[in-house]
Amino acid sequence: MNSFVAAERALRRAAAHELPDAVRRVLVEQYAAESVELYLADYGLTVLQPVPGQGQDSAPLSMYNSPAGRAFGSQEPFVESGREGRVRVHLPVSARGDRLGVLSVTLADADHARARLAELADIAEVLGHEVVVAERDTDVYLRARRKDRLTLAAEMQWHLLPGRSCTSPEYELGAQLEPAYAIFGDNFDWSATADRLMLYVTNGMGEGIEAALLTNLAVNALRNARRAGLPLADQAALADQAVYAHYRGRSYLSVLMLDFDLTTGRVQVVDAGSPQLLRLRGGTVQRVDFEAQLPLGMFEETDYVAQEFRVEPGDRLLFASDGVYAVASPGGEPYGDAALARAITSSRLLPAAEVPRAVLRELTGHRGRPDPDDDALVMCVDWRGR
Repeated sequence: MNSFVAAERALRRAAAHELPDAVRRVLVEQYAAESVELYLADYGLTVLQPVPGQGQDSAPLSMYNSPAGRAFGSQEPFVESGREGRVRVHLPVSARGDRLGVLSVTLADADHARARLAELADIAEVLGHEVVVAERDTDVYLRARRKDRLTLAAEMQWHLLPGRSCTSPEYELGAQLEPAYAIFGDNFDWSATADRLMLYVTNGMGEGIEAALLTNLAVNALRNARRAGLPLADQAALADQAVYAHYRGRSYLSVLMLDFDLTTGRVQVVDAGSPQLLRLRGGTVQRVDFEAQLPLGMFEETDYVAQEFRVEPGDRLLFASDGVYAVASPGGEPYGDAALARAITSSRLLPAAEVPRAVLRELTGHRGRPDPDDDALVMCVDWRGR
């Protein structure tokens, strides 16, 4: 049995909470590793948090100025030279494009490490898939991701999300919410098949638990309609009925819904509220406007109509909630389209998964204080097409 197969088998057979110890044992036995540490990205995407239970005490690592953070950002292995010929290899841990964290492995022989780098990267990828599966049965990894306590509303919202990034041959996407540890009603969702990609950007009214409950109801109603195979406009209508039946118009939810045809680039859109879309094409940023329709749950039995536009290979789409474009500076100036366009242009060389974090950093500078007054959601989609 070769070393990679042994490592893969050990991870698949390990108990859900024992993955860090399992990967450490197999890398020590099969690759002569001196130390092995697993770090997971925190909810705010600011630090890499060590996963406990690895037989050693580790401190959180900065996402911005550490070798592990460099591996996380580039999604490529990074080899850090050490003393006496040792190297520390930082390996991205991901699952189908969803960036989870970094596996850091110290090896005594630099030549041996570089020769086995591809195998080690594959092991880190297997570990990422196993972490996602293991989260059904243990809280070890969910607890490791938080550097602060989540509010109950934030706990509900993060549990509702599909992930924070995803890649395929036709597209790459990434999204982020702030304040990460105290979000209320903003949310995003996506689902892909062989031929289609559906995206949802939602902005629920209210604060705290009430906002989270409203968003949970609406998102699950949309998912229920989508999984029944209904077209986009009918999904919106059924979710609208579900929200209205419960709240009778007292609370409602804005949503921007998109259905991409992966073959042609045609996109069906239902714009039911405030999330905005900007497109970077050929170096020019333009706002993409649609006919505004009523938010979900505002009135009884609202009819929705899908509109259409087309994306081209090389397009970058950026979605933002009102907690982004409506944020005021200390002098009262709203962030708006111009600032968003500058942020999109300045981050044009970053991968889609890194763009939301970059835009939200710029938003913090514009706001002039670290704590926002409202949820802020940014999603970025890079379209490659077929």
